[in-house]
Amino acid sequence: MSHPVSRPEHPDHEQPWAMQLVIHRNKQDPANHIDVLEAAGSAVVQLLDDPQTTEPNGPWADAVAHWRAGWIRKVARRAENKRWDDVQSLDGVTAASGSAAVRAFVPGPVDPVPAAIKKLQVRDTELPRLHDSAQDNTLVTVELTPHTQLTTGKAAAQVGHAAQLAYERLVEQVAAGDPAAQQVLTDWREDDFRIRVTEPSRQDWERADRHVRVMDAGLTEVSGATETARAFW
Repeated sequence: MSHPVSRPEHPDHEQPWAMQLVIHRNKQDPANHIDVLEAAGSAVVQLLDDPQTTEPNGPWADAVAHWRAGWIRKVARRAENKRWDDVQSLDGVTAASGSAAVRAFVPGPVDPVPAAIKKLQVRDTELPRLHDSAQDNTLVTVELTPHTQLTTGKAAAQVGHAAQLAYERLVEQVAAGDPAAQQVLTDWREDDFRIRVTEPSRQDWERADRHVRVMDAGLTEVSGATETARAFW
């Protein structure tokens, strides 16, 4: 399932690219919905901050830069047992939160994708909503819209977008010489880019003013361009 974020300053590529997110699913002991979202957000930022991405000649740098120049499209899939093991050898980063693990992969064309990823289902990514976030003292919080209930796969992509935009905003502020942003980014990096995901009430959502707002392009699950997530620190 494709979950792009459109940005006016970044028209989409003629041949769309995406970051694949693979959720580890265990039928006998399924992960908690919110844990999956938190793992997804951390995995995305860990990949963006990895030296293989950030170093000028890093092996992931060109692919990530090309993807970021268009819509930051993400595709959420699920993997079980051997298929989860098979994708661990592909370039990417796995992050965990509570009961969940999600691997983010170096972006590439929507089609074709590596064979091991192509085998994975983009449907049935819904996981049980067992409890709220168990994360404490995180530097970055992501809020999901209370106006629409998103499936786990869709929500994981939206949280990934929000975490990415938070990271990019902080990097921009650091480059501009903002010492407060430098401290937040340093501390967040040392904390393995943990995030907390919350679901505010409609009243709190309407009155909140956050650093980052995600506008989904509205190609799946939501109708038209829709604000789906926010991030603050």
